[in-house]
Amino acid sequence: MTRALLAHGDVVLVRPLHPADTAEVLALHTRLTKQDTYFRFFGTPSGLDKLAAGIAADPGPGHYAVGCYRRGELVGVANYEVLKDSSDAEVALVVDATVRTQGVATLLMEHLVSHARKTGLKRFLAEVLAENANVLHVFKDLGLRFEASVGGPERDVVMILEDDPAYVEAVLERDSVADAASLAHLFRPSSIAVIGAGRRPGSVGNAVLANLVGSGFPGPVEVVNPHADEILGVPSVPSVAALSRTPELAVICLPAPAAAQAVEECGKRGVRAVVLISSGLTGTGAGERVHAAVREYGLRLVGPNCLGVVSTDPARPYDLTFLATPVKPGNIGVVTQSGGVGIALAESLGDLGLGVSNLVSTGDKYDVSGNDLLMWWAADLRTGLAVLYLESFGNPRKFSRLARRLARTRPVLAVRSGSGDTAQRAAASHTAAAATPAVTRDALFEQAGVIAVDTVAELVDVIAGLSWQLLPGGPRVAVVSNAGGAGVLAADACEREGLVMAELSQDTRDRLAKLLPAEAAVHNPVDTTAAVRAEVFADALRAVLDDDGVDAVIAATVPTAVGDPGTSLAAVLPPEYKTVFAVRPGQRARVAPLVPGRGVTACYDDPAAAAAVLARLVRYEQWLNRPEADDHLEPLEAPDALRAFAREHEGWLSPSDAVELLRLADIPLVETHYVEAGDSMDAAAADLGSPVVLKADAEGLLHKTAGGGVLLNVRGADRIVEAFRVLRSRFGSALRGVTVQPMAEPGRELLVGVRSDPVFGPLVVFGLGGVDTDLIADHAARLAPLTGADADLLLDGLRASKALWAAGLDRAAVRDLLLKVSRLAELVPELAELDLNPVRVGSEGCVALDVRARLEPVAAEDPFLRRLRD
Repeated sequence: MTRALLAHGDVVLVRPLHPADTAEVLALHTRLTKQDTYFRFFGTPSGLDKLAAGIAADPGPGHYAVGCYRRGELVGVANYEVLKDSSDAEVALVVDATVRTQGVATLLMEHLVSHARKTGLKRFLAEVLAENANVLHVFKDLGLRFEASVGGPERDVVMILEDDPAYVEAVLERDSVADAASLAHLFRPSSIAVIGAGRRPGSVGNAVLANLVGSGFPGPVEVVNPHADEILGVPSVPSVAALSRTPELAVICLPAPAAAQAVEECGKRGVRAVVLISSGLTGTGAGERVHAAVREYGLRLVGPNCLGVVSTDPARPYDLTFLATPVKPGNIGVVTQSGGVGIALAESLGDLGLGVSNLVSTGDKYDVSGNDLLMWWAADLRTGLAVLYLESFGNPRKFSRLARRLARTRPVLAVRSGSGDTAQRAAASHTAAAATPAVTRDALFEQAGVIAVDTVAELVDVIAGLSWQLLPGGPRVAVVSNAGGAGVLAADACEREGLVMAELSQDTRDRLAKLLPAEAAVHNPVDTTAAVRAEVFADALRAVLDDDGVDAVIAATVPTAVGDPGTSLAAVLPPEYKTVFAVRPGQRARVAPLVPGRGVTACYDDPAAAAAVLARLVRYEQWLNRPEADDHLEPLEAPDALRAFAREHEGWLSPSDAVELLRLADIPLVETHYVEAGDSMDAAAADLGSPVVLKADAEGLLHKTAGGGVLLNVRGADRIVEAFRVLRSRFGSALRGVTVQPMAEPGRELLVGVRSDPVFGPLVVFGLGGVDTDLIADHAARLAPLTGADADLLLDGLRASKALWAAGLDRAAVRDLLLKVSRLAELVPELAELDLNPVRVGSEGCVALDVRARLEPVAAEDPFLRRLRD
């Protein structure tokens, strides 16, 4: 059973239909008139009998039906019947007239599409009356490739079920519209009830009510407390049932068992959204009761175990938290799993004079999650900057798509959490050793354009920089300082962060020489000397800003007896076209507005902080402007054979099976022969040329070279046989077999691999391979599927990348290999681990010399199927 949203924000349940549901399907049909019927298939008693018979029978692989339930009533049914001996299915659906315009038909079709793809179906077919424009629009607007016949009383419709990015985008757009509609009950309520507001000052419930009263919410407010007639001037009633009106939003501050009952009572009363601040529910019967109530009554719920929610919408502002001080209205949207992080961030933003559009503490995240907020902010024009603190990802692939869409229009920031390796599983391959949880999470952020930081302090630094300055136009930075040491520290920090110290033009240097004392340094970093007056420093800064070779400036100043150049910066800033950050070593605050009460620019207490922020902004700007690179690959000859092979195998593949996997995936592997330990090498040796390499396949042997499992440059049949005996003697009963390959041409050895995470999906790892793999540990990673741009970033993401490609190696061949490995990971979700190490690359082409692969059964999940957390 799946909770999902209709277009207008109503929560419904969608589930497969079984024989016991036949009566409900018949009852739905009896409510329909002839004009209500969508398809001819349902328009006659015989058609209905066919549907009922299909549901009444045990559902087999040739039939699937799904129903949509709204407040416990079946309001829509969709099904498909697989045509005999084909990969096509006939599809039909019917929807109750009372919900005809709310997207039920589209939602049901999405569930049919998702299920059909898992079973390998290729096309949906339907017969639609020509006059039935509504259902034709449903099919056409799904986002699938769509064909319909023209002319006659009926339309023969064909929908192609192949994977298509356009379909995913269409589903996400519908999801975003529906999600925003449902969250309007949370962020723009017409009325609010506080359940559990105590009379005692200092209690959580009393603090929440006090904050609500002080926030200026214009709508009706009531309290539920059986021991009071009014609290803080707000009328109180003894129960949810006794409220004078049904509140659109309720906040609950009660002990766990009472809180669960209150959620149930809110659902029965018709409340649309609940903020559950109460703790102690998760893992208890009370928590299960809350989950059940959310499902049964279609509630949107924040929490439990949370700080609460703030919305500064000027039409309906409210504060439903127990924050000590009110938050200022602004354009920063915040979602955090940690109430403590929410409190720290609210206080820090307040110190800077910055405000929020909304702040949501999700706590134990029973329902509303970070993905919901990403969809809300996409439609909320008041939010200009999004901030996330997430300790877990329920649906990372969907998060990646949503964050990427939002980051295209406004910055998205995230605090990294769980960066340690405590969650790292024992590595059975080089790829697994490189694919730590932190690497996987960072790949997610980088590909989605998320600006990631490690601490709340760094987060505030970046927020200040984004709030008061433009994004830099590039990585070329100039440093201007009246203290030589501060300038040198700033320059060092810039280079450490990967920024480029700009080369000032001769015109700029001449202009600076005329302005500054003879002992000043007019090259970058510019040292004006401590003796210059504030207005002279300002003129020097203008000269540097006018240089076409400068994208951004760090202005580091200290006050002297001659003057304080920092006071002059406000007259220069903000420039209309370049980014400038101020640095005041020794200032009390880590970061502050240059001019109190007026942003102008961020002023940092340390050059390293300014350089770190600038580097993050440069990377974000580069992500925004990154061109889409070509990722075209020739189609596989037999993708179905590849999928079938994966379904038939499990665990670590034998060397011969691993070779077959790569062959089906069109991944280049050197010619390979495998001889089992108990067999004779004589026949194989007679057929092999020289020289060859023998590699042991032995239990527990991961590092073949270091473990003595590789014999190189073996020439002649007799020596090949003798080398085989050596390996049998060396490894004894642990030897399973020996791989024999011709010696490869000289070249650089690389690593390409896949590690599939049960939450994040497949991660593609690229790095230096062979004996360098563990010694140097130079790796980069991206989540599949890779775009051409992702592949290029992998190729350039190593510390050794510049030297690697300067050596004349075939970059294009390695790029194609990365894209082919990514395609394999997408086509074969069973691929738990793949290790191509080494991959030998020369000036013309590349080839894998060794392969390890592990396949594991997986429950096929559609990450983009519209569903709410459950």
